[in-house]
Amino acid sequence: MAKQKLTPRQKMINLMYLVFIAMMALQMSREVLSAFGMVNEKFEETTTALATNNELVSLKQLEQKAEDDAAKFREPYNKAKQIKDITDAFVVKIGATKELIVEKYREADGSLPFEMMDKSDVIDNLWFKGDKLSDEGKAFIADIEDYKNKINTLLGEDVAYKNVKEKFNKNFDLNDVKDRSGVKKPYLNYNFLGFPAVASLTKLSAMQNDARVMEQDMYNLLLGNKLIEAASMKNYSALIIPDKSVYYVGDNYSSTVALGRYDNTIPKKVFVNGKEIDLNKSLQNGQVKLNLPANSVGEHNFSGKFVFIEEGEEVPVDFKGSYVVVSRPNSATISADKMNVVYRGVDNPISISFAGIPDSKVNASAPGLSKVGNGKYVLRPQGGREVTISVTGTFDDGKGAKDSKVFRIKDIPSPRGTVRGEFAAIGSKENLERVSIGAKLEDFDFDVNLTVSSFVVQIPGQPSIVVPGNKMNDRAKAAIRRARIGDVVVISDIKAKLQGGGDYQLKKTAPCTFEIK
Repeated sequence: MAKQKLTPRQKMINLMYLVFIAMMALQMSREVLSAFGMVNEKFEETTTALATNNELVSLKQLEQKAEDDAAKFREPYNKAKQIKDITDAFVVKIGATKELIVEKYREADGSLPFEMMDKSDVIDNLWFKGDKLSDEGKAFIADIEDYKNKINTLLGEDVAYKNVKEKFNKNFDLNDVKDRSGVKKPYLNYNFLGFPAVASLTKLSAMQNDARVMEQDMYNLLLGNKLIEAASMKNYSALIIPDKSVYYVGDNYSSTVALGRYDNTIPKKVFVNGKEIDLNKSLQNGQVKLNLPANSVGEHNFSGKFVFIEEGEEVPVDFKGSYVVVSRPNSATISADKMNVVYRGVDNPISISFAGIPDSKVNASAPGLSKVGNGKYVLRPQGGREVTISVTGTFDDGKGAKDSKVFRIKDIPSPRGTVRGEFAAIGSKENLERVSIGAKLEDFDFDVNLTVSSFVVQIPGQPSIVVPGNKMNDRAKAAIRRARIGDVVVISDIKAKLQGGGDYQLKKTAPCTFEIK
């Protein structure tokens, strides 16, 4: 079932807990302390409002309902009064601890100087002896346990209270807590030991607020305002789980319709498209198997309902669903990831799939083609001007399909020489002596690396010089020193090779220039 969204109040509490962690440092800014004070005041205002609303509205409504319909509401009203007594007693006990903190800091006008409440001595001295619990600390834990036991005992094992009990026990979980270092700490140590007084005060106010919210949730549940909280058959969602997502003409649509909780509750009746289903043939562990025709292309809708018996009455649980029927495909999807042609000398990425067929049942073949992943291939073309990729596949029903596609094979375009990484550079003679000569491909979609093994330097008025490697040798440097300002040096006959290209021969590399300034 879908995860319940957090209420604004719960989001505020979660944010406060995050701030608690950030406040582990002993030195706290006044702004942070004041912020905690503001949060504490908000909690206290909300708690007071909840207490008033719970007593004057919810409890009064239950009392009136008990007078009007005693058979149905007398027991819920009695239970609500017990919840109020237990909650009131717990809130008062927490209030007594809060008063110890307030007494130390309360000013003459009754206000609290939150920015001054940065010490932890009140709670530390009250609840702890070193890092162990004092008798008062143990008594506070016992008070919480007693509160939890009374509420859980009162609610009992009735499935209607399942969700509210889970929420209640989570809010008052006293188990050890791991800190950021992964060290487990007792509940009180983790939440209160060493914390500023205002932080402890706010935490205690949050506990009072949690108690009042739980009280409100219980009243609403007893009033019937939150039936979604109960595990009643009226609140189940029916799930439709198809055996596969796409069906072909001539197939039968098959799926499972199940209750959202996946329990074994047996429905009294099940209807699909207005027709009652034979449960003796279709019901398995609380789930109904559907078998609907898929004879025509398009989207097909269906609806139905479970019928359960609850408190002697029929309770329907409706469901709706749809499935899509498509024609059986007879062509594969084959595309070059980079462009519409493939290039010699490089690994061309190719995606190959067959609609309606899983990758494990698709086979592709071509000279130089190899598979590298799920639906992913690389093609390194061999000789010739074209290559054909053939694809076969097998559907779940055992039927086969095949297709093919022809790709043109092109040579890698001619590279251009570079000096200092540029096709035409300008600089000093000293700069030209130090630069590297390279080659690169313009507007080529593949990432390739080219290495230069030799080149020719042509300086106006001087003979050409053949230079091995990709940097100027001594002879070339001497000629460069004799060049004049304004001379344009031409780097030509650049011998470039494709890294990882084997014996593939690149086309002639275009020259580059360098103007002396």
